[in-house]
Amino acid sequence: MQSVVHEVSRVIEHTSEEEAVQLSKELLRAKRIFLTGEGRSGLMGKAAAMRLMHGGFDVYVTGETITPSIAEGDLLLAISGSGTIPSIMNQVKSAKKSSSRVALVTTNPDSPIGEESDCLVTVPAATKKRLPHEPDTIQPLGNQFDQTVHLLLDTIIIYTLQHGSTLTHEEMTANHANME
Repeated sequence: MQSVVHEVSRVIEHTSEEEAVQLSKELLRAKRIFLTGEGRSGLMGKAAAMRLMHGGFDVYVTGETITPSIAEGDLLLAISGSGTIPSIMNQVKSAKKSSSRVALVTTNPDSPIGEESDCLVTVPAATKKRLPHEPDTIQPLGNQFDQTVHLLLDTIIIYTLQHGSTLTHEEMTANHANME
């Protein structure tokens, strides 16, 4: 357990605070926020979307039946370790065509999706591809990236709430699901 915690801690230590703050500003500026990602990155996006909803943000997950069309003033927040997933790139193109801003959380800022993004948060973690620039890990596949993204987005959302929300704990709790 300590080895995994140490690995994730090391990745977070090497993640740019400036990039994280910039993403927070994008979240605060957005009219609506759309989260996207495939596989486990998509699950991390859904977790972040839930936290943003608790914080009073107008937020959607792409691919859901109730997700509206993206428009000017909105933000598409994509999570992709490689930054090369074709379905996410198609969503980025749609967002840009609609004059929306795009933010990407990735290990690969020079990727095709990274090149189209207005805001980048580079997570120097290992992915399933095990590229030469990625750190060593004892974990399989993209676990290190997924775990780091979960904690990183949580901290960015906490920072965002501290700098742009007046909701109390009780008000956030009232936003929590009550049909469980």
